[in-house]
Amino acid sequence: MVRQHVNPLSRFHQLPRPLPGPEQLFSDPTLPLHLDIGSARGRFLLASAPLQPQRNHLGVEIRQPLVDAAEADRQAAGLGNLRFLFCNANVSLQDWLAALPPGLLELVTIQFPDPWFKTKHHKRRVLQPALLCALAGALAEGKSLFVQSDVPAVIEPMVALIEASGCFSRPPQDARPWRLQSPLALPTERERHVLAQGLPVYRVLYHRNGIAPPALEQLQEAMQARAPEAADNPAVP
Repeated sequence: MVRQHVNPLSRFHQLPRPLPGPEQLFSDPTLPLHLDIGSARGRFLLASAPLQPQRNHLGVEIRQPLVDAAEADRQAAGLGNLRFLFCNANVSLQDWLAALPPGLLELVTIQFPDPWFKTKHHKRRVLQPALLCALAGALAEGKSLFVQSDVPAVIEPMVALIEASGCFSRPPQDARPWRLQSPLALPTERERHVLAQGLPVYRVLYHRNGIAPPALEQLQEAMQARAPEAADNPAVP
Protein backbone atom coordinates (compact mmCIF):
# COMPACT_ATOMS: atom_id res chain seq x y z
CA MET A 1 0.00 0.00 0.00
CA VAL A 2 1.43 3.37 -1.08
CA ARG A 3 0.91 6.34 1.23
CA GLN A 4 -0.03 9.64 -0.43
CA HIS A 5 1.65 12.29 1.69
CA VAL A 6 0.42 15.85 2.14
CA ASN A 7 2.58 18.47 3.85
CA PRO A 8 0.51 19.68 6.83
CA LEU A 9 2.84 22.66 7.27
CA SER A 10 2.11 24.11 3.81
CA ARG A 11 0.44 27.51 3.74
CA PHE A 12 -2.79 26.01 2.43
CA HIS A 13 -3.04 23.40 5.18
CA GLN A 14 -2.17 25.91 7.90
CA LEU A 15 -5.38 27.84 7.24
CA PRO A 16 -7.87 27.31 10.10
CA ARG A 17 -11.13 25.77 8.93
CA PRO A 18 -14.19 26.25 11.16
CA LEU A 19 -15.75 22.83 11.68
CA PRO A 20 -19.49 22.26 12.20
CA GLY A 21 -20.57 21.03 15.61
CA PRO A 22 -22.28 17.69 16.29
CA GLU A 23 -25.72 19.25 15.96
CA GLN A 24 -24.91 20.07 12.32
CA LEU A 25 -23.29 16.73 11.56
CA PHE A 26 -25.40 13.91 12.94
CA SER A 27 -29.00 12.75 12.99
CA ASP A 28 -28.80 12.43 16.78
CA PRO A 29 -26.03 14.73 18.04
CA THR A 30 -26.46 13.54 21.64
CA LEU A 31 -24.94 10.12 20.96
CA PRO A 32 -21.43 9.44 22.28
CA LEU A 33 -18.77 10.37 19.73
CA HIS A 34 -15.92 8.40 18.18
CA LEU A 35 -13.31 10.66 16.57
CA ASP A 36 -10.93 9.00 14.09
CA ILE A 37 -8.00 11.29 13.29
CA GLY A 38 -6.52 10.53 9.89
CA SER A 39 -9.46 8.55 8.51
CA ALA A 40 -7.95 8.24 4.99
CA ARG A 41 -10.44 6.83 2.46
CA GLY A 42 -12.87 6.18 5.31
CA ARG A 43 -13.53 2.49 4.75
CA PHE A 44 -12.90 1.64 8.40
CA LEU A 45 -15.58 4.05 9.59
CA LEU A 46 -17.93 3.23 6.73
CA ALA A 47 -17.88 -0.38 7.94
CA SER A 48 -17.92 0.47 11.66
CA ALA A 49 -20.77 2.98 11.77
CA PRO A 50 -23.55 0.51 10.80
CA LEU A 51 -22.26 -1.95 13.42
CA GLN A 52 -22.25 0.71 16.17
CA PRO A 53 -25.45 2.75 15.83
CA GLN A 54 -25.16 3.68 19.50
CA ARG A 55 -22.29 6.04 18.58
CA ASN A 56 -21.66 8.88 16.21
CA HIS A 57 -18.45 8.57 14.19
CA LEU A 58 -16.41 11.44 12.79
CA GLY A 59 -13.42 10.96 10.52
CA VAL A 60 -11.08 13.89 9.92
CA GLU A 61 -8.53 13.75 7.13
CA ILE A 62 -6.07 16.20 5.54
CA ARG A 63 -6.37 14.80 1.99
CA GLN A 64 -9.41 16.44 0.43
CA PRO A 65 -10.00 13.87 -2.37
CA LEU A 66 -10.17 11.05 0.18
CA VAL A 67 -12.67 13.00 2.27
CA ASP A 68 -14.83 13.71 -0.77
CA ALA A 69 -14.87 10.04 -1.78
CA ALA A 70 -15.62 8.84 1.76
CA GLU A 71 -18.40 11.39 2.22
CA ALA A 72 -19.97 10.35 -1.10
CA ASP A 73 -20.03 6.73 0.08
CA ARG A 74 -21.53 7.80 3.41
CA GLN A 75 -24.31 9.70 1.70
CA ALA A 76 -25.02 6.78 -0.61
CA ALA A 77 -25.28 4.48 2.42
CA GLY A 78 -27.57 6.91 4.27
CA LEU A 79 -25.53 6.79 7.47
CA GLY A 80 -26.76 9.51 9.81
CA ASN A 81 -24.27 8.60 12.55
CA LEU A 82 -21.18 9.12 10.38
CA ARG A 83 -19.47 12.14 8.83
CA PHE A 84 -16.12 12.95 7.23
CA LEU A 85 -14.48 16.37 7.38
CA PHE A 86 -11.47 17.86 5.62
CA CYS A 87 -9.05 19.62 7.94
CA ASN A 88 -5.57 19.71 9.39
CA ALA A 89 -6.12 18.21 12.83
CA ASN A 90 -3.33 20.29 14.38
CA VAL A 91 -4.86 23.54 13.10
CA SER A 92 -8.63 23.13 13.23
CA LEU A 93 -9.47 20.49 15.83
CA GLN A 94 -8.43 22.27 19.01
CA ASP A 95 -11.21 24.88 19.04
CA TRP A 96 -13.73 22.28 17.88
CA LEU A 97 -12.79 19.94 20.73
CA ALA A 98 -13.02 22.75 23.28
CA ALA A 99 -16.57 23.52 22.13
CA LEU A 100 -17.88 19.95 22.49
CA PRO A 101 -20.48 19.32 25.21
CA PRO A 102 -18.76 17.81 28.25
CA GLY A 103 -18.68 14.02 28.19
CA LEU A 104 -19.72 13.67 24.54
CA LEU A 105 -16.34 12.48 23.22
CA GLU A 106 -16.06 8.79 24.07
CA LEU A 107 -13.23 7.44 21.91
CA VAL A 108 -10.35 8.89 19.90
CA THR A 109 -8.41 6.70 17.47
CA ILE A 110 -5.18 7.48 15.61
CA GLN A 111 -4.40 4.55 13.35
CA PHE A 112 -1.36 4.09 11.11
CA PRO A 113 -0.56 7.80 10.69
CA ASP A 114 1.89 8.99 8.06
CA PRO A 115 5.38 8.21 9.39
CA TRP A 116 7.44 11.24 8.30
CA PHE A 117 10.70 9.42 9.05
CA LYS A 118 13.21 12.24 8.65
CA THR A 119 13.98 14.12 11.84
CA LYS A 120 13.34 17.50 10.20
CA HIS A 121 9.85 16.26 9.26
CA HIS A 122 8.80 15.05 12.71
CA LYS A 123 6.88 18.29 13.28
CA ARG A 124 4.59 17.13 10.46
CA ARG A 125 3.45 14.10 12.44
CA VAL A 126 -0.18 14.15 13.48
CA LEU A 127 0.06 13.83 17.27
CA GLN A 128 1.66 17.06 18.45
CA PRO A 129 1.63 18.36 22.06
CA ALA A 130 -1.09 20.98 21.48
CA LEU A 131 -3.44 18.44 19.90
CA LEU A 132 -2.84 15.95 22.70
CA CYS A 133 -3.65 18.62 25.31
CA ALA A 134 -6.87 19.41 23.44
CA LEU A 135 -7.82 15.73 23.35
CA ALA A 136 -7.09 15.39 27.05
CA GLY A 137 -9.30 18.40 27.72
CA ALA A 138 -12.20 16.98 25.72
CA LEU A 139 -12.07 13.38 26.98
CA ALA A 140 -13.78 12.83 30.31
CA GLU A 141 -12.25 10.53 32.90
CA GLY A 142 -12.54 6.90 31.81
CA LYS A 143 -12.89 7.68 28.09
CA SER A 144 -10.44 6.16 25.63
CA LEU A 145 -7.57 7.02 23.31
CA PHE A 146 -6.29 4.24 21.04
CA VAL A 147 -3.17 4.48 18.88
CA GLN A 148 -1.64 1.91 16.55
CA SER A 149 1.01 1.71 13.85
CA ASP A 150 3.20 -0.82 12.08
CA VAL A 151 6.26 1.46 12.45
CA PRO A 152 8.02 1.53 15.84
CA ALA A 153 9.62 4.90 15.03
CA VAL A 154 6.10 6.34 14.73
CA ILE A 155 4.31 4.69 17.65
CA GLU A 156 7.11 5.13 20.19
CA PRO A 157 7.13 8.98 20.09
CA MET A 158 3.32 8.95 20.28
CA VAL A 159 3.46 6.77 23.38
CA ALA A 160 6.19 8.95 24.89
CA LEU A 161 4.11 12.10 24.35
CA ILE A 162 0.90 10.60 25.72
CA GLU A 163 2.62 9.27 28.81
CA ALA A 164 4.60 12.47 29.37
CA SER A 165 1.29 14.33 29.63
CA GLY A 166 0.32 12.28 32.69
CA CYS A 167 -3.33 12.44 31.58
CA PHE A 168 -3.71 8.87 30.37
CA SER A 169 -3.29 5.43 31.91
CA ARG A 170 -3.11 1.99 30.34
CA PRO A 171 -5.54 -0.69 31.48
CA PRO A 172 -3.60 -2.73 34.05
CA GLN A 173 -4.44 -6.01 32.31
CA ASP A 174 -3.00 -4.95 28.94
CA ALA A 175 0.30 -6.47 27.83
CA ARG A 176 3.41 -4.25 27.80
CA PRO A 177 4.84 -2.65 25.79
CA TRP A 178 2.17 -3.40 23.17
CA ARG A 179 -1.42 -4.52 23.40
CA LEU A 180 -1.89 -7.89 21.71
CA GLN A 181 -5.31 -7.27 20.15
CA SER A 182 -7.17 -4.25 18.88
CA PRO A 183 -10.11 -3.14 21.06
CA LEU A 184 -11.98 -2.09 17.91
CA ALA A 185 -14.64 -4.17 16.20
CA LEU A 186 -12.97 -4.06 12.79
CA PRO A 187 -9.44 -3.68 11.38
CA THR A 188 -8.39 -0.87 9.08
CA GLU A 189 -7.22 -1.52 5.53
CA ARG A 190 -3.63 -0.89 6.56
CA GLU A 191 -4.00 -3.24 9.53
CA ARG A 192 -5.26 -6.08 7.32
CA HIS A 193 -2.44 -5.46 4.84
CA VAL A 194 0.25 -5.56 7.52
CA LEU A 195 -1.12 -8.64 9.28
CA ALA A 196 -1.52 -10.49 5.97
CA GLN A 197 2.24 -10.15 5.52
CA GLY A 198 2.87 -11.63 8.95
CA LEU A 199 4.22 -8.32 10.26
CA PRO A 200 3.56 -6.87 13.73
CA VAL A 201 1.15 -4.09 14.65
CA TYR A 202 2.06 -1.98 17.67
CA ARG A 203 -0.98 -0.95 19.70
CA VAL A 204 -1.66 0.93 22.93
CA LEU A 205 -5.01 1.67 24.54
CA TYR A 206 -5.28 4.49 27.06
CA HIS A 207 -8.04 5.64 29.38
CA ARG A 208 -8.30 9.25 30.47
CA ASN A 209 -7.42 9.55 34.14
CA GLY A 210 -8.29 12.34 36.56
CA ILE A 211 -5.07 14.34 36.14
CA ALA A 212 -5.50 17.78 34.58
CA PRO A 213 -3.68 18.40 31.29
CA PRO A 214 -0.29 20.06 31.73
CA ALA A 215 0.49 23.50 30.39
CA LEU A 216 1.44 23.23 26.74
CA GLU A 217 4.86 24.77 27.35
CA GLN A 218 5.56 22.23 30.09
CA LEU A 219 4.71 19.31 27.80
CA GLN A 220 6.76 20.74 24.94
CA GLU A 221 9.76 21.17 27.21
CA ALA A 222 9.42 17.59 28.47
CA MET A 223 9.44 16.27 24.91
CA GLN A 224 12.37 18.45 23.84
CA ALA A 225 14.38 17.02 26.72
CA ARG A 226 14.06 13.52 25.29
CA ALA A 227 17.07 12.11 23.49
CA PRO A 228 16.72 12.40 19.69
CA GLU A 229 15.98 9.26 17.70
CA ALA A 230 19.08 7.42 16.58
CA ALA A 231 18.15 7.26 12.89
CA ASP A 232 16.00 9.07 10.38
CA ASN A 233 14.71 5.85 8.83
CA PRO A 234 15.05 3.11 11.42
CA ALA A 235 14.51 -0.48 10.45
CA VAL A 236 11.41 -2.27 11.70
CA PRO A 237 12.53 -5.02 14.10
